[in-house]
Amino acid sequence: MSANNNNTSTLKSYVDSATGAVQNLAQGKVKQQKAEAEYDASHATVKLPGATASSAGAVTRDDPDRTAGSWNQTMGSAKEFVGGVVGSENLKQTGREQNRSGQEQEARGQISDYTSGVGDRVSGAVGGAVAGLTGDRSKQAEYQAKHDIGKTQERGVEHDLRKQAEARQQ
Repeated sequence: MSANNNNTSTLKSYVDSATGAVQNLAQGKVKQQKAEAEYDASHATVKLPGATASSAGAVTRDDPDRTAGSWNQTMGSAKEFVGGVVGSENLKQTGREQNRSGQEQEARGQISDYTSGVGDRVSGAVGGAVAGLTGDRSKQAEYQAKHDIGKTQERGVEHDLRKQAEARQQ
């Protein structure tokens, strides 16, 4: 009889082990999905003409070079198209140059916004930590707002860069 009990407990331990593995796998999947949802939420942005809004509640204006650069790209493309339609090489060339200039201008604005965003995020995080240690809740809130603004600036640039990469792939 004792041999039979050993088999039963061995079988039970195998079943328990398998059940535990399945539960761990299921819990791991839930944790992974939760982490992915949090990541997506932290990267959620709404791009508006000349501005970006984030899930943190911050709204930031784009660097003027980003908007002007985008406009110059559009106008340059239009000139290039019209020049092709009417057969004007001069207009086509002018359009290409304006488009290229607009791309450079937009890139300068993106670099400005991104570096400013990184600076605001870092100073907001460090300042918030120091304010938290000293117990100054109002300063902590100010630094959190600065962090959120920096994050929004970064996300706005990332959104534009993703959009540009997708357009190049088409």
